Amino acid sequence: MQTVIPPLPPLPLNKAFTLLEPGPVVLVTTRDNRKNNVMTISWTMVMDFTPRFALTTGPWNHSYSALEKTRECVLAIPTVDLLDQVVGVGTCTGADTDKFATFGLTAVKGTLVKPPLIRECLANIECKVIDIIEQHDIVVLEGVAAYYDTSRDEKRTIHAVGDGTFVIDGRRLNRRKQMLSKLPEGV
Repeated sequence: MQTVIPPLPPLPLNKAFTLLEPGPVVLVTTRDNRKNNVMTISWTMVMDFTPRFALTTGPWNHSYSALEKTRECVLAIPTVDLLDQVVGVGTCTGADTDKFATFGLTAVKGTLVKPPLIRECLANIECKVIDIIEQHDIVVLEGVAAYYDTSRDEKRTIHAVGDGTFVIDGRRLNRRKQMLSKLPEGV
């Protein structure tokens, strides 16, 4: 006998992406010939087990022209204590706002790229643009240097749900031994 289950409540299809939101919200810094800028991006992804990343942005973002022209940026990873700054950065334009000054962010000179790192962030990854897939508004990045601030007490990152709400990382669960024991010989 088959159990009859009532249909699950529907979710509007235009909200389906909220179920699969990727990694943490990041701040992306750029530098054109005149000034630094920063934008908030919640659509990022890791590509394989390499320092290769992708993010979604396009001409609608003021920073995009600098990203397209200079082909470099920094992915700065904020923690939950910076949520108000992250939202603020994402709700104004660098065309008429010095976001570093307005939101109390400290620009730190990078090693291999001109855009700055952000001192207040948990981690920063200096990146070079290796591809722009205009059809899908995807920018593919290669990490060239990375920094992690082990002195910070707060390490929980912010994840956008997509409707103006956020979730934060919780505690870490370690299953390394279990996963490593399942790998074939020589891997």
